[in-house]
Amino acid sequence: MRNSLAHKRKFLWAALCWTALVTYFCLVNFNDLPTVSAKNFDKIGHLTFHFGLTALWFLYFRFQKRNENRKALLISFGFSFVYGVLLEIVQANFTDTRSGDIADVAANTVGGLIAVLACSVLAKPMKTQTE
Repeated sequence: MRNSLAHKRKFLWAALCWTALVTYFCLVNFNDLPTVSAKNFDKIGHLTFHFGLTALWFLYFRFQKRNENRKALLISFGFSFVYGVLLEIVQANFTDTRSGDIADVAANTVGGLIAVLACSVLAKPMKTQTE
C-alpha cells in the first residue's frame, strides 16, 4: 500500500509538471524565435505533448483507488482531449500571437490515442488486494 502511495505521488507530480509544460509551450509567444522549416513540425510537437500528457495521467489515475487499466486509460485520454480543445480555444480567443487550429486538435488526439495503445499493451493489470 505504501509503495502504491509513493508511485501515486510521483506520477501526480510528473503529470502536473508535464501539463504545465504543455500549457506554457501552447500559450507562449514564439514569434521572436527562429522557425523550423520542417513540414508539420508543429503537429509533431502537439502529438508528442499529448502522448506524454495521456501516458503520465494514465499512470497517476491507474494508482487512484486501484483503478483498472481500462478506466484509467479512458479518464486520461478524455482529460488530454478536453484539455487540448480548451487550449486551442484559449489560443484563438485570448492570445494575440497564437491561433486555434483544428489540425492541432487532430494531432493532440492522435498523440493521445497512440499513448492509449502503448499503455494498454505495456501496462500489466494491477493485482487485487486478495491476490
